[in-house]
Amino acid sequence: MKNDPKLHVAIIPDGNRRWAKARALQPWKGHEQAVENFRGLLEWVETDGRIGTLTLWCFSTENWKRDPGEVEQLMKIFLTQLEGQRATFREKSIRVVHSGRTDRLSDGLKTLLEDVTKETAGNSSYTLHLALDYGGKDEIIRAIQRIPDVKDVTEDSIREHLDHPELPDIDLVIRTSGEQRTSNFALWQSAYAEWMFIDKLFPDFTGNDLSSALDEFEERQRRYGA
Repeated sequence: MKNDPKLHVAIIPDGNRRWAKARALQPWKGHEQAVENFRGLLEWVETDGRIGTLTLWCFSTENWKRDPGEVEQLMKIFLTQLEGQRATFREKSIRVVHSGRTDRLSDGLKTLLEDVTKETAGNSSYTLHLALDYGGKDEIIRAIQRIPDVKDVTEDSIREHLDHPELPDIDLVIRTSGEQRTSNFALWQSAYAEWMFIDKLFPDFTGNDLSSALDEFEERQRRYGA
């Protein structure tokens, strides 16, 4: 899979709460709309065919600092929507994998992630990579802790112990809502990624926007330090 000629695109879906606030709604209503919007993006990815791996940063290791009520609603949304998409994953042959910690997730969400991962392991249309309770520093620390002997810590050994070493490095990271920060996202995998910062809030981000981003990406020259 590391040699997959298709692109690995990651999305940091920023702006959900601002979208809700602008409409005088509770914060989690923005997250609900974002999930609905993401369904359309999944269909676009299948139709377009340029993306082999789509990573979505669902929840960061730092997001636990948010209001507990909002976090609780978010976790319910993840559980409900992931369960609701199981049939789609089967029908569309989408492989689902998860990166991040699981020790702080509810038993129900943790079990569901494990079940969906197993159910879709043989699917081949493209890979949907969910980064949930995920942080780049945290992943690297956990990778190093998995290496039996500190003397064996090398670039190759760290990569081999990342959450999903079989996935190709990220080609393009898209962050919505106009924020221009990397925010501890996929520090290892995005070392040579191209970045795009889109002004639209994520609930308004469409397949057309994703298509335009890929078109622009294809015009860029990647030199990898050369």
